[in-house]
Amino acid sequence: MTFSIIVPVYNRPAEIAELLESLCRQEGNIPFEVIIIEDGSTLPCRQTAEKFAPALPIIYHAKANTGRSHSRNTGMRLAKGDYFIFFDSDCIIPPRYFARLEACLAAGGAPCFGGPDAAHPSFSDLQKAISYAMTAPLTTGGIRGGKHTVETFQPRTFNMGFSRKVYEKVGGFNNMLGEDIDLSIRIARAGFRIACYPELFVYHKRRISLFQFYKQVRNFGTARVNLALIHKNTLKPVHALPAIALLAGTAIAVTAFFAPLILLLPAAALAVLFTDALRKTKRIKTAILSLFAAVIQITAYGWGFLRACVLKIILRRGMESNEKLSRIYK
Repeated sequence: MTFSIIVPVYNRPAEIAELLESLCRQEGNIPFEVIIIEDGSTLPCRQTAEKFAPALPIIYHAKANTGRSHSRNTGMRLAKGDYFIFFDSDCIIPPRYFARLEACLAAGGAPCFGGPDAAHPSFSDLQKAISYAMTAPLTTGGIRGGKHTVETFQPRTFNMGFSRKVYEKVGGFNNMLGEDIDLSIRIARAGFRIACYPELFVYHKRRISLFQFYKQVRNFGTARVNLALIHKNTLKPVHALPAIALLAGTAIAVTAFFAPLILLLPAAALAVLFTDALRKTKRIKTAILSLFAAVIQITAYGWGFLRACVLKIILRRGMESNEKLSRIYK
């Protein structure tokens, strides 16, 4: 079996270099090609791709800026492999990733699969804190690839793969927020099995500032409502938990003017988060930053979710695009 690694990139030549360097260190002589789709970058990575070309089979394709979904679809059209593997440009791949993947597939693996992400030791304290907020069961319920999860696993494109047969039947990514979850839902509804392989983790840098992190996670909350409107019966109670936590936090803040002792509730929750983050990150600074990242993660997701509920469900704004997608993927 052969693999086509598809990576969209926009203005990240330094991170692409780290990704390609990690692919050079893969063990097991697994046959793969690397397809880099330059999505209209003003800081192109062509020279970086050329630098690694002697060591890796690289296809570099530059195009106008049309977004990550179109870029990944372009990569699939260029791909020659039996399986398509998707990484973000800010990922570092462990040396045994493809050896483990080949073993999983040889043992009767699923036609669609994914794995979790983790923080590399070289990451900054802030990057490790954001990684904690996005992977800890206390903040996400483990839905992004953990061993224990409160919801059916749906691969994300920082670490996702599927067979050519899946692509030929289901098609590619739609140009929307939550495009990877949308595709995962369509793959499952087409009758293909989806598996989470915890051993297939990647190191994912994520956002480099708390403000960028806030915007990204707010979009996740908005996307979840959009997906529920397109794919009926996919909204689960776990998806609403950050919004409930945001409303509860607001109610506690108001009530605190009359009953200050109620602040012990969020203080206890933060203490539990800090203890868990310190146990996992082994650094006080990272654990403190993890508190900020976790609060931002829950607040941003909750606000994006609530705002989308009001605009899309109550006020019915922007429903035309959702109804069109619903007709296409019904």
